[in-house]
Amino acid sequence: MNQRIAKTKKMPQKAFYLLMGLCFTGLFACAGGDNKNPEPSAPVTDSPAASPAAAADTSIKFPAGFSAVTVVDAFGKTRHIAVTPRGVVFVKLAKLKDGKGIYRLEDTNGDGKADKITGFGNFPGTGIAVKNGYLYASSDEEVFRFKLDANDNPVTPDKPERIVTGLLSRHEHEAKAITLDNDGNLYVNIGAYSNSCQLVDRTKGSPGQRPCPVLDSAGGIWQFKADKADQNYGNGVRYATGLRNVVGLDWNTATNTLFVMQHGRDQLHDLFPTLYDTKQSAELPAECMYELHKGSNCGWPYIYYDEFQHKKILAPEFGGDGKQTAGEDAQDPVVAFPGHLAPNGLLFYTGSQFPEKYKNGAFIAFHGSWNRAPEPQAGYFVVFQPFKDGKPDGKWEVFADNFSGGPELTASGRAKYRPCGLAQGPDGSIYVTDDTKGNVWKISYKK
Repeated sequence: MNQRIAKTKKMPQKAFYLLMGLCFTGLFACAGGDNKNPEPSAPVTDSPAASPAAAADTSIKFPAGFSAVTVVDAFGKTRHIAVTPRGVVFVKLAKLKDGKGIYRLEDTNGDGKADKITGFGNFPGTGIAVKNGYLYASSDEEVFRFKLDANDNPVTPDKPERIVTGLLSRHEHEAKAITLDNDGNLYVNIGAYSNSCQLVDRTKGSPGQRPCPVLDSAGGIWQFKADKADQNYGNGVRYATGLRNVVGLDWNTATNTLFVMQHGRDQLHDLFPTLYDTKQSAELPAECMYELHKGSNCGWPYIYYDEFQHKKILAPEFGGDGKQTAGEDAQDPVVAFPGHLAPNGLLFYTGSQFPEKYKNGAFIAFHGSWNRAPEPQAGYFVVFQPFKDGKPDGKWEVFADNFSGGPELTASGRAKYRPCGLAQGPDGSIYVTDDTKGNVWKISYKK
């Protein structure tokens, strides 16, 4: 505070000493924020008076009452995240760190930061989930599970059970995001190894292939048994098709259905410049949320969703002109978000810590765009979509912002952090990962 204190009549001596005592008390209390082992009862705070790591969290902007603490920082490319009922955190890394692709993070003193960290699993990847005493984790070709003991340690960290093997990975949309339902089923995204199923991928004017050969083994969600070893395509079920790539997905317990976030196709202007200008290409198509059921078809590559026309539009590779509708056999999205924001995390909130408006609503982590030029890049935030009676209810809103580090970094795409994974803790807090530097944040609410 830089206010000038005006000279007034002399302060009584007793009041003067009382005031000085309060000042020194406050000074030492602030200095104590650097203590690496605060008492467990110390409140989580994002005040500048807290420790250096906690102070840095104030750069992320939340609605009133919310604050964040950094669980770990600069940890590597942390992708998805899972939290056990005891509050132990597991993160999946896109690249190995000290030869390990999964890290167990435990906060033993209650300050929100991980002080007990162990690594295991010799495979990188994206997907991770906890269910019924098991930790599930994916590489780009397989899904494994680890039995957890009573303290949430993997029983045989070097010998996981292989649940699914032989999944297609051709170095485009290869991340195998996963989730589980409550009936013993595992759901795995198998992204399309193509932008729009052209005869020659991402080539100006190249026509689309009909039927699209990608869809026999990719471009959808596959369902497997959660407890059966060494399954492959032959054992699985193509649960939903026509999805270019899904990284954010979650089982909604309120509706008992699977929800996913699709990454929309790219390069409308680059590939078909006579049909789309650069602004249209920057804004189209929408990033879409779908509610899936067995047999769902979301229409890729033959159509895309235009959030401005509120219509399913025939893709130009298949004769579309940007206005002609198609996809009568494909379902509509339940929510359409702006194009190219890259939704990488989806979480339905079931906790009670946050205000009632968040109950059973959806949080989405948008990784941020790279291909909205010449328009400014966008995203790099976590948004909230309200739900009511199992359906989206009202407009989505930005919940956590400024991961990029500021408007200029957002516009240029040079974001400091890029949100990726989401998970809910047993206390009703939520966790967010960043796969640029490798931060993990715990977000809490206090009235």
